[in-house]
Amino acid sequence: MIKRYFLNNKKRNFSTASIWIKGGSDMDSIGKKGINKILCSLLTRGCEGFSNFTLSEYIESYGAELNQEIFEDGISISIKSLNEHFSNLYPLLDLIINKPTFSEIEFQKVKKSSIDFIKKDRENPFNMCFEKWRKKVYSNHPYAFSTIGIADDISKITRKDVLDEFNNFKSREKYLISNNTEINGENFGTLEKKILTKKLDTLNHNLNARNRFDYINNNSNQTIIMMGDQTCSRRSSEYFPLKVLESYLSYGMSAALFKLFREKHGITYDLGVYYPIRSGNAPFLIYLSVSNEQALFAFELLSTLWKNLLFNPLNDAEIFLAKEKLKGSFLLGNQSLDEILQRKIQLVSYGVSPISEIDLNSKIEEISSLDIFKLTNKYFSKPFLSISGNKKICLEISTRWKKNF
Repeated sequence: MIKRYFLNNKKRNFSTASIWIKGGSDMDSIGKKGINKILCSLLTRGCEGFSNFTLSEYIESYGAELNQEIFEDGISISIKSLNEHFSNLYPLLDLIINKPTFSEIEFQKVKKSSIDFIKKDRENPFNMCFEKWRKKVYSNHPYAFSTIGIADDISKITRKDVLDEFNNFKSREKYLISNNTEINGENFGTLEKKILTKKLDTLNHNLNARNRFDYINNNSNQTIIMMGDQTCSRRSSEYFPLKVLESYLSYGMSAALFKLFREKHGITYDLGVYYPIRSGNAPFLIYLSVSNEQALFAFELLSTLWKNLLFNPLNDAEIFLAKEKLKGSFLLGNQSLDEILQRKIQLVSYGVSPISEIDLNSKIEEISSLDIFKLTNKYFSKPFLSISGNKKICLEISTRWKKNF
C-alpha cells in the first residue's frame, strides 16, 4: 500500500508525482552489493503492457519525463507532464511499481551498465579517495558502499536474484507525493506531526590513529585530502547545528574554506564540505584538491582550521552570517517544485515532519555558537583521513596526522 500526500501549492501548468520506496542500497545483502541499483533501473525499463521501447515512446509522445534514482536509504521514481496529459501518465507509476517485466535483455543491459559505471568511477581519483574514506568510517555498514555496488558482486547477480529482491521490494513502505490534488488521497497539509521513535545509529569506532587513516598512491601531480567523520541522522536535533557549521565552512566566497585556501593562499583546485541527508548517521567531511607541491602546506592549513573548530567557538559575526547563508540556501532549494516534493517525501519516509519556512527560520535562529562547539568536539575530535597522491607525500602527511590527531 502506498501512503499518499499532496502539497498545498499554487496552481501550475504542470503536474508531478514522486514515489519514495523506503530502502535503497542499504538493503543490498552480502555478496549482492548493487542488486537494488539494478532493480531500480529495471523498474522503468518495461512494465505490464509496455516494453522498454514502447514505454519510452508513450511517455515522450506527451512530452513527459520519467526519472528514477537510488539512494542509500531509498528509491525515487517520478513522473512529470503538463496538466492536461497527467491523467494519461499517472497510472504508469502503479504499473512500474507493481508490475515490472524484468526482461532478460534489459537485465543484461543494466547489469553491464553498472559494471561499466564502476570501472569509469575508478578512473576518478576523487571517487576512489572517498571510497577509502567511507570504508574506514563505516566499516561494514551499508553506507560504506556505493549505491552502484561492487563489480565482483554484480557479475554474479542473476535475473532470478533480482526477482527475489523484488519480492522483498513489494513489502517495503512506499510514499507518494504530488502537486496534483485531483489524485485521490489525503492532503499533505494534514500529515500528523510526529517523529518516529526509531532508534538512531550510534558511533562505533576504533579510534587508533592508524585505523583512521588510509591513502591511495597515484602518479599524478594532484593530491586529494578528505577529512571528517560520521555524524547524526536527519531525525536528530543535531542536524541543523551541523548545517550551520557546513554553511560557515563552505557556502559562498565568505566561507571559511574559501577565504583560507583560495582567497588568502590560492592553492586549491577544488574544495568544499560533503554533508548529505541520511536516515542513519550522515557523513560530514571536508575535501580539497591541491598540487603535490602544496599538499603538505594544505594539510597544515586544514589541521589548523580543524583544531580551531575544536578549541574556539564561532564568534557572533561568523554564526550570524552562517545562519543567513543557510536560510538563503533553503529558499533557493524551494524554487523547484521537483526538489520540494523530493525533499518532503524523503523526510516523511524518515519519520520527519516537514516544517514551514517560518518554523525553519525560528529553529535556525535558536542555534547558538555553543551548540555547534559541543558538536564539533563530539564528532570531530578524532576525524578520519583519506588521501590520494604521491606515496612519499601521503606517508609524510600520515606522520603529521598521527602527531596532530
